Formats: sequence, C-alpha cells, structure tokens
Amino acid sequence: MSEPSHTTVTAADINKIPAVTMAFWLIKIAATTLGETAGDAVSMTMKLGYAVGTAIFAVFFIISVIAQIRAKSFHPFLYWAVIITTTTIGTTMADFADRSLGIGYVGGSLILFAILIGVLVFWRLSTGSVSVDNITSHKVETFYWVTILFSNTLGTALGDFLADSGLGYEGGALVFNCMLILVATAYYWTKISPTLLFWAAFILTRPLGATLGDILTKPLDQGGLDLSRISSSVVIAIFMITCILFTSQKAGKHPQGS
Repeated sequence: MSEPSHTTVTAADINKIPAVTMAFWLIKIAATTLGETAGDAVSMTMKLGYAVGTAIFAVFFIISVIAQIRAKSFHPFLYWAVIITTTTIGTTMADFADRSLGIGYVGGSLILFAILIGVLVFWRLSTGSVSVDNITSHKVETFYWVTILFSNTLGTALGDFLADSGLGYEGGALVFNCMLILVATAYYWTKISPTLLFWAAFILTRPLGATLGDILTKPLDQGGLDLSRISSSVVIAIFMITCILFTSQKAGKHPQGS
C-alpha cells in the first residue's frame, strides 16, 4: 500500500480576502459609491436621521463581519457584503459627527484620522505587523475590518470636506483621482512600503466613491444629476454583483510590508 500523500496548506489556501487586482479596486470604488447612495437613502430619503441610520447599518456590519471572521474560506459575496456595510455605516457615522454633533468636516476628519492611526498602532503592537499580505487569523482579521471601517468613515469625511471647500463634487472627484494616480505611481516606481500605499489607496477610494455618489444624487443646483438615491443604489448593486460574477475574485495576497 502506498503512503498517503500530504498536501501542504499554504497561507493563500486559508486566506479569506481577495487578491488586489484592478477588479478589486473597481469593485471597491463601486462599493464606496453604493455606501454613499444607500447611506443617504436611509438617513435622508427615508428621513430616519444619521443616528438611526448608523444604528441600522451597525447591526448589519456586526452580523456580516462575524460571519466573515467565522468563515473557513474566502467567499466573494460575503467579503464584499462586509465592505458595503463599512461604507454605509461610514457614511452615516461621518455625517452624524460632522453635521448632527456640529464637529464640522475638518474636526471630524482629524478625529477619524487619529482613531485610524490609533487602530493601526495597536494592531502593530499586538501582532508585530500591519501587513495585509495574509489575513489568516481571527485576531488579525478583526484588526483588518476595524481598520477598514474607520478608513471608509475617514474617506467619507474627507470627500465631504473637499466638496464643501469650493471644489464641488466634480472637483473633489478629480483631486482624489489624481491622488490615486500618485499612489499607483509610487507603488510601481518607488520603494515606499506597499502596505502604506495600500491603505492610502483604500482611504482615497472612499471619498472618490462618495463624490461619485453625490454627483449622481445631489440636486442640479448643487452640481449633481438629481437621480434617485434608491434607484442609483440598486443600479450600483447590480453593477457590483456583475463584476464579482465575471471577474476573477479569488483569495490571494495583498501588498507585503510591515
């Protein structure tokens, strides 16, 4: 009888996040745009307010992130469902802090940036690294999702701040596009930490999506197209589902770095 073969299980086999490809960033931008339109639909169109909207989306976030962390393998729709919940709750959280609490866009952005840095520092002290190359343990994955939550919330505040500064939604989208191009250039042509550049891109795609969402739904006199928030959300969701189905969404490595 022959000896049974032993298959080596690699980190990629148990990694539960998708490889960073162009499809990843395309879906991420769509998810952030959906977060803006869906968040505004609940808090503004349905007139539930930012606090109630945040509470509703917090429930969805907790349920989906627990399911994601407990999952034994990578499930594309589950992963992106968690991303969407972080963008929707990020929208209502940022709006609640900026508008309901009267902190303002600058104050809200500074507070969220401080929280985000604090999470990354705690992550580094707890695990020795903030690399997102292999998210393979419950502890690291928890840090990963908390970081994503505050990254998307910060991105919302930054998008609102830039749009309100006089640039408008189109100007804000142009600025964030240029910044993303700079990050991509640095990734391919410099030795800057890929992990640092990944998180920079992750943050910047949020306000880009937020400004795109505002362009779709804001009134014409505010520089928007005055489309329905609910119908826009449905169309974006269908676009996301199509992208997930027809692109290679497989577990893989993120940029390496400490």
